[in-house]
Amino acid sequence: MEDRWNAEQVLALAPDAASRKAGSKLSAPGPWSGTGTDGTFVWGECKGSGKVPYRTVADLPGTAFTCTCPSRKFPCKHSLALLLRWAEGAAAVPVAGEADRPQWVAEWAEKRRAARERSEQRKERAEAGPADPAAARRRAQQRERRIDAGVAELRQRVGDRIRAGLAPLESNRHGLAEWHEVAARMVDAQAPGLAARARELAALPVGSAVRGTAGAGWAGPVLEELALLHLLTGAWERRESLPEPLRATVRGRVGARPDGPGGTGADAAPATGSGDATSTAAESGTAAATEERIHDDWLVLGHRDAEASTLRSRRAWLRGAATGRTAMLLSYAGPGRALDPVPPTGTSVAATAVFPQAAAALRATLGPDQATARPAGPPPGGDCREAHAAYVAALAADPWTDAWPVVLAAVTPVWSGTGWYLADQAGQALRVDVAEAPEGAMWRLTATSAGRPATVFGEYRPSGFVPVTVWAPHDGRAVLL
Repeated sequence: MEDRWNAEQVLALAPDAASRKAGSKLSAPGPWSGTGTDGTFVWGECKGSGKVPYRTVADLPGTAFTCTCPSRKFPCKHSLALLLRWAEGAAAVPVAGEADRPQWVAEWAEKRRAARERSEQRKERAEAGPADPAAARRRAQQRERRIDAGVAELRQRVGDRIRAGLAPLESNRHGLAEWHEVAARMVDAQAPGLAARARELAALPVGSAVRGTAGAGWAGPVLEELALLHLLTGAWERRESLPEPLRATVRGRVGARPDGPGGTGADAAPATGSGDATSTAAESGTAAATEERIHDDWLVLGHRDAEASTLRSRRAWLRGAATGRTAMLLSYAGPGRALDPVPPTGTSVAATAVFPQAAAALRATLGPDQATARPAGPPPGGDCREAHAAYVAALAADPWTDAWPVVLAAVTPVWSGTGWYLADQAGQALRVDVAEAPEGAMWRLTATSAGRPATVFGEYRPSGFVPVTVWAPHDGRAVLL
C-alpha cells in the first residue's frame, strides 16, 4: 500500500505563509486534470488564467519539484496544491505505472536521472585525487598561509575594538558596518567561517539603533561575539597543540580544510554556530576516507529558515531511527535562488547520510539512495534535565556552538506571567526564547497540544529553548511551528 503524506506534512514544505494559503486554495479538484502517481513521481495539469494549463511534477524521493508557471517560489503554489490532492488519496490522484507517465513527465525524470549520474561522476573524480599530489600540497600550504595572515589581522581588529571600548559605538550611526569589510578580508584569506562570524557581528544592532527598546542590552551580544572571535583566533594560532577532535572543530569553524596543509581535506563551508564544524566538496583522494556514512531511516524533526542581508539559509534536522544519530542538512540561497528542499517534517526517509569528519559533527548530506519519505510517528525524547546535559556536552566539545537540537518528551506549555516555559513531568522547565521562535509559535503549540503533554523538537540556546515542531498528543501528527 502506498504511503501518502498528510496535509500538514505537505504544507510544511511551503516557502512562506502566502504559498501555504494559495496552495490550499488551489487544491480543490476543479482546476486539475491528468493527475497521476507511480510512487516516485506525482504529476498533474492545473488550469490557470491562460489557455495552456500549468504542468506540475513532484519527485517524491528527491523532494524536488518543477512547474511551468512563472513563480520563483520553490515549491510553488501549484506544486503544493498537487501534493495536497495526492495526500487525499487515490480518488484524487490515481496510481499509475511508470509506463503511463506523460511524455513531459518522462522527460523531466530523465533529466533528473542524468543529473544524478553527473553528480556521482564528479564525486568519483574528486575521490580519485588530484593528478599532481605535490602541487595539491603546495596549494594547501599557500591556503594555510593566507588563513594565518587573515587570522592575525582579525585578532588585531578584535583587540583594537576591545581596547577602544564599546562606548564610542553609542554615537556611531554606522554601528558595526566596518565589519562587513573585515568579512570581505576573511573571504580573501580563504577563511569563510571567520567571514560568516564577522558578518554576524556586523549585523548586530548597537547604540542608538536599539535605544528605547533594549537599552544598554546591546553591548552584551556585541561583547560576546567579540569574545568568541578572540577565542577562535587564539585556538587557530595554537591549533597544533590542541587534541583531536577539537583541532578539527577549530579548522571547521575557521573554514579551513580539516586535514591541514597536506591538501587532503575538503573546503569548509561557512559555520552556522550549531555544531556545524564540517566541510563540503572534496579535492583529493583521502577526503572520502574522512567521511562517515550511515544508512538509516531518518525521521525529519523539522527545519528553520533564516535570512541575513541578501543571504537566506535553511537548517533541517533529522534523527536516525536505529542509530539515534542527529543530522543537519544546511543550504544557502542568494537573491532569486531557491533553498534546497527537504523531506516533509514528520516523515521518515531511508537514506545514507554522509558526515565529514569533525568533532560533534552534525552537518550531513543525504546520498542519492534516498527513498520516498513516508509518514512516521513522534520521536523518542528526554526531559528538561537531559536536554540541558546534552547542550552542555555539545558546548564542551565545541565552544562556538550556539544551538543544539533537542527532543523533549511529554512537556506542557506554561505561561508564567513573565514568559513561556515548557515543563516536564518531573517538575523541571525550560524557558522559551520567544524572540527567536516564529511569531505565534507558542500559541500554535498550545493549540496543538490542547494543554496535554506533547513531544516537542527544538533548538537549545543560551537564551532559552526555541520550539520548531510539536507532535499532537491525540494522533501523533507533526506540526511545524
